[in-house]
Amino acid sequence: MTDPLNTRLCELLGCRYPIIQTAMGWIASPELVAANCNAGAFGFIACAVMSPAEAEAAITRTKTLTDKPFGVNFHMFQPGATEIVELVLKHQVAAVSYGRGPNAALIQRFRDAGVRCVPTVGALKHAIKAAELGADAVVVQGGEGGGHTGSVATTILLPQVLDALDIPVVAAGGFSDGRGLAAALAYGASGMAMGTRFLMTQESPVPGATKSRYLEAMAEQIQASDKVDGMPQRMIMNPALADISRSGSVGMFLRALRYGLRYRSQTGESLPGLLRSAWGLRKANGLSLGQTLMSASAPMLIQQAVVEGDADGGILPSGQVAGNITDLPACADLIESIVSTARDRLAVLAGMDCASEEGNHDEEVSTHAI
Repeated sequence: MTDPLNTRLCELLGCRYPIIQTAMGWIASPELVAANCNAGAFGFIACAVMSPAEAEAAITRTKTLTDKPFGVNFHMFQPGATEIVELVLKHQVAAVSYGRGPNAALIQRFRDAGVRCVPTVGALKHAIKAAELGADAVVVQGGEGGGHTGSVATTILLPQVLDALDIPVVAAGGFSDGRGLAAALAYGASGMAMGTRFLMTQESPVPGATKSRYLEAMAEQIQASDKVDGMPQRMIMNPALADISRSGSVGMFLRALRYGLRYRSQTGESLPGLLRSAWGLRKANGLSLGQTLMSASAPMLIQQAVVEGDADGGILPSGQVAGNITDLPACADLIESIVSTARDRLAVLAGMDCASEEGNHDEEVSTHAI
């Protein structure tokens, strides 16, 4: 009998279960990625907020913690992107995740080297474009998802993309347990991806005080705003976000300037280099000049909360699903629970299908008898 959890995604990425841990900035550390890969899922390291040297150290560290395949997340408009591409190829990383940065030539280069390309999209047109450029699979995140997100709910967006593409599609946005995995598979997806649920685990590097804020959050408090960096981003309402939401254009500009200088200091990137990255970001995402200027605010404010532990002064990116989560399990226990529950739900559905078929057969027999 075919295992319903052995999907095209498992074959593509070499993982045991069709579960992806997404690359949350400052959070998807080697320890978190390795814990999930060792438990049967597939994890991506958050290299989009790392320098090339930090990225190589993270890749090397992950290799010491797991012998399972794992991935790297990056975007082409970050400082050092070209060097990170070379690191992915040098270390024979299994997969890359990204937004709309890499062009068809680079994607083909990855694929020629055996690196699977798995972008995340939040709109149907972006999913179609990703497939046209050569993606091996796409993660489709509905508007319930945390961080930068779209406006269309998963239950609407997922079937749209499934109808449009032939490559494996992974459901994201609103998933946290085995019921979600069973639902994703029932839709026709090849698996599910989760960020917030993996943030809220023992292996997550987020400080305890900040994790407590996630545990306390109600779904209604997890709102989308474009006031941080000009793009819609879903976050837990806290004092920092409340203050940002009240700020006008001058306040937003001053904040962008402050965090832009902080970002430059942290990355060590030259001013011309940062301007080139900002221009690339603007072109790739169709941003206005004002939005581009604010682009450094989000990563610095996220770092303040999830690295430094300032849950009031930083921002807390989160999917609405955090409102359903009340515990901080070890990754292995979480994945075991997800798999067990998913198998149970799928077995129930299979039983219902069988019962329905038997009922239809009985009706046919009865009709013929008449």
